[in-house]
Amino acid sequence: MGASFDWRIRTSRLLAAVDAFVVTWAVLGAYIMRFGLEPNFGSLGSEAAYGVFSVGMIAAWWLMLGAWNSRQSRILGAGPDEYKRVAAASLWLFGLVAIISYVLRVDTARGFVGVALPVGLLGLILARWLLRQHLNVHRARGDSMSRLLLLGGPSAVSHLASSLERSKEAGYLPVAAYTPGDYDSTTVEADSGLEILGTSPDTESIMSAIARCKADAVAVSAGVQLHPQTLRHLGWELAARNIGLIMAPALTDIAGPRIHTQQVAGLPLIHVTTPTLEGGQRVAKRLFDIVVSGLLIIATAPIMMLAAIMVKLDTPGPILFRQVRVGMEGVPFRMLKFRSMTVDAEARLSELREENEGNGVLFKIKNDPRVTRFGRLLRKYSVDELPQLFNIFSGSMSLVGPRPPLPREVEEYEQDVRRRLLVKPGLTGLWQVSGRSNLSWQDSVRLDLYYVENWSLAGDLVILMRTVRAVFRSTGAY
Repeated sequence: MGASFDWRIRTSRLLAAVDAFVVTWAVLGAYIMRFGLEPNFGSLGSEAAYGVFSVGMIAAWWLMLGAWNSRQSRILGAGPDEYKRVAAASLWLFGLVAIISYVLRVDTARGFVGVALPVGLLGLILARWLLRQHLNVHRARGDSMSRLLLLGGPSAVSHLASSLERSKEAGYLPVAAYTPGDYDSTTVEADSGLEILGTSPDTESIMSAIARCKADAVAVSAGVQLHPQTLRHLGWELAARNIGLIMAPALTDIAGPRIHTQQVAGLPLIHVTTPTLEGGQRVAKRLFDIVVSGLLIIATAPIMMLAAIMVKLDTPGPILFRQVRVGMEGVPFRMLKFRSMTVDAEARLSELREENEGNGVLFKIKNDPRVTRFGRLLRKYSVDELPQLFNIFSGSMSLVGPRPPLPREVEEYEQDVRRRLLVKPGLTGLWQVSGRSNLSWQDSVRLDLYYVENWSLAGDLVILMRTVRAVFRSTGAY
């Protein structure tokens, strides 16, 4: 097991060194700004006192980051938990400094604290982000991963394996499966291709399977046919060997803030709340759309004017393309775009049906002959979608939401897919920042339904920031 933990030890040591560098840089920078490059250490004045205080702050800050478990391997690479712990440790430290200063009546320079805290916190988060990108590069190659034995029913094991395969940045590599109570003679799980190491529902056999595949952790998924007492004994055995135990309930595409655990009679009950976009939340989202879309209309006005001129000069026809789309609750509206195709594009659609390279319901062709020369450039950088800001400002669309569908697409929706229409369609969304036209229809639906089920204003901000990167990379834009 020692070799498999090398990446964890290396990463933890690297984080410890980076944290020490950043907090030293932040505190010393604040000290220099307060006293200059040549402080007078010969006297017992404020310079010497702040020198001692600075050394203590560096040590305390570094220790607080460790005490908040911000360097744990299980939170590295994915999710916001790593950043939350860094922020919590830093804010708690400076809060304690403020309280102690007040109680002991110690006059602490506000400028010193006012520089060290924001600079250090920003530096720590930036350093963690850079290290996360480095770690994700390794994980994309299959390195720096925790080896995982999947324990559960065949269908649950298959679903969990495919989910982890899509999210390699989380750092879990399924290496084998164990299906207690499933007495099928197959030795390989059909969908995931994982070797099935056993079916006997006893702790000794499971521990033997863990040793054979050299797993670092065990993920217990839905459908596992094990007695609660057996699971308890398994947990004890895993803890004794420093092997992780992960419970993966049958809750798919549900965001963390919706999940709350409550202990009742020794049982961890999981409560799942339902997000509702009404009342104050609806008003907040609408105000956010109005303010941001208004500012973007003003900021991008020169780009839109130039694009309008180029569209007019490129090919004959109108500057704007108005197309009927389906909005919230199935209400149709006219979506605006800069025209990027020839004026007879809709009429030529039927003759190009057989060349469809889309994902089934959506019609897409990478080298669509109807796209104009300038239109191809507009599409590459999503400039053709800028007029949709007026749709957002008027209220028929939102900045973030599911992709606005065509009426013919809605006619082909299955019942569960119609949940996409519970919120306003968006200029951007999870589909936009996750591959756009390269996504399969199933993935597009899954992402849109995830957004509908887990909407939050903070999530909208994250998607908008990711959209900027997706636009410049032009991935899946055609």
